[in-house]
Amino acid sequence: MASSCIVKILETTEIKPSPESPNFASESTLPLTLFDAYWFQIPPVERLFFYNLNDLTPADFSSEILPKLKHSLSLTLHHYLPIAGSLKWPSHAPKPFISYPPNNGVSLTVAQSNADFHRLTGNGIYEAVELHPLIPHLKSSDDSASILALQITLFPGKGFSIGITAHHTVLDGKTTTMFMKSWAYLCKQRNIQNSHQLPPELTPVFDRDVIRDPTGFDLDVLYLNQWLTYTIGNKSLKVSTDKGAAPNLVRATVTITPEDFKKMREKVFSKSLDTSKTLHLSTFALTLGYVSSCIVKARGGAGDRIACLAFTADCRSRLDPPISETYFGNCNVVPSDISKARGYMDFENGFAFGAEKVSNMVKGLKEKGVFEGAKDRLTPFFELAKEAAGSVQMITVAGSPRFDLYETDFGWGRAWKVVVVSIDKNEAISMAESRDEKRGIEVGLALKKPEMERLLNVFLKDDV
Repeated sequence: MASSCIVKILETTEIKPSPESPNFASESTLPLTLFDAYWFQIPPVERLFFYNLNDLTPADFSSEILPKLKHSLSLTLHHYLPIAGSLKWPSHAPKPFISYPPNNGVSLTVAQSNADFHRLTGNGIYEAVELHPLIPHLKSSDDSASILALQITLFPGKGFSIGITAHHTVLDGKTTTMFMKSWAYLCKQRNIQNSHQLPPELTPVFDRDVIRDPTGFDLDVLYLNQWLTYTIGNKSLKVSTDKGAAPNLVRATVTITPEDFKKMREKVFSKSLDTSKTLHLSTFALTLGYVSSCIVKARGGAGDRIACLAFTADCRSRLDPPISETYFGNCNVVPSDISKARGYMDFENGFAFGAEKVSNMVKGLKEKGVFEGAKDRLTPFFELAKEAAGSVQMITVAGSPRFDLYETDFGWGRAWKVVVVSIDKNEAISMAESRDEKRGIEVGLALKKPEMERLLNVFLKDDV
């Protein structure tokens, strides 16, 4: 049980950028862009990377693994200097900004756990709060917040985990993933050829001038003002440590295979409610459409409640002109759809209903562009937050199957399991490439136990 798990803190330290490689950036501040401002006051993203090393002893962990991880982290931070800084909002400043003065570092916690490593890295049900001791907290106050925090936890005789907490106002999923892969690359390469250089595909681009606002609305200021209106003028950067719904939730992982996707496409085409439309049925659209229908059905209840479906779409290649894939910071939009739950609950057509909703959102991005409706993009979420408890079901997506998270190899093999911990705070699901199934997708779930059991009892057991 969760209550019997003990996590012992062995060390708390600060890792600073290494002086071994040249400091390429003379600036000590970065402004927030319109894409960053959109995420102001959204809770941090928390992710765990587990590595399976049988017979790993505390002595080997302390003498071999931990020193290599620390040293390569220091090397990596010199390529990602803003990560060692803080988000600041002094009283005299009109907007928050990123500050990274010399000698700043990233908080690193080292711990040891007696939790069941293989249960936490399996696909079965366990309590959501069991993962929380493996995740670090960001340091924050009213006018300052750290951007990243890390925790390395030893599971004696089993392996170790790396927990990362990232401030969403500064980092999107693609940037955080690039940072982790850079750290892994330098850790592994250091063992091979004593290198501290990154390849082009992992070298961050910090140029803020590439982000342009063609709307004329000054979206960065607009979004910040909308957030301040929603929070009644609260400018505080203090990060909440509220566990949200987690104490009442359990977690599980489900996988959809290429053969499942083939059956899903056939079903959607046979059940499509509008045969005149050309549907965008990528594996992502099929996964989100199907899982959303399952989640809404698992909750049951009244069909006239609101179901809001949303996901994050990367904009680096969608901007005009496109920007570098290694751009550092947020560069995404969140398409959304608001419908009645009954559409997803229909026994015959619920999956097709969900898949068509996702298809329409993806096609809308392609046809209308990134900035269509940008001025009002936050409004639906603020409005839904005012609804009575239980009258709205939100389904959002954390992560992406395109991140290739399982290929994050620090030199001791690819990740054994990757988990987005923070989905237990906001009714989200996580998506990643499947650990075991080539071209499959892995979905992380955090639901109330009766809902989880109902979902797992029927998942992929019908005619798809």
